[in-house]
Amino acid sequence: ALSDTHKGDRNASTAIYFLLRHGEFSAFHLLASDEVLHFYDGEPLHVYEIDAAGAMRVHTLGRDLARGQQFALVIPGGSWFALRCEVPGGFSLIGCTVAPGFDFEDFTLDDRAVLLERFPQHAQMIHEMTFERG
Repeated sequence: ALSDTHKGDRNASTAIYFLLRHGEFSAFHLLASDEVLHFYDGEPLHVYEIDAAGAMRVHTLGRDLARGQQFALVIPGGSWFALRCEVPGGFSLIGCTVAPGFDFEDFTLDDRAVLLERFPQHAQMIHEMTFERG
């Protein structure tokens, strides 16, 4: 059975491939489920995570383990996170696995003003990694 934080009928798990090129980003968003990010190819991918207590951690997905990069990373449900490839001319190909399976009912993409009010200590990164809605 699904926990109370999940709604509806869904798959036990879902998985996608996801490509980000330099200059693109996946804006800060939140899922009710845990998400596993898997690095496949390209340049390192920076993952900015804001946990429920408001602390920010920066993770790097990539193949250079000696430099602290990781092949995979678990983002706990309830954490805000954003992604971007910061190498000019580069790209990052990753996979995203969500369990219980992804459903838009469990996905939150707030606009910049909401996140700035909640996490003012991370204003610079929120400005860089969100969209302003009109």
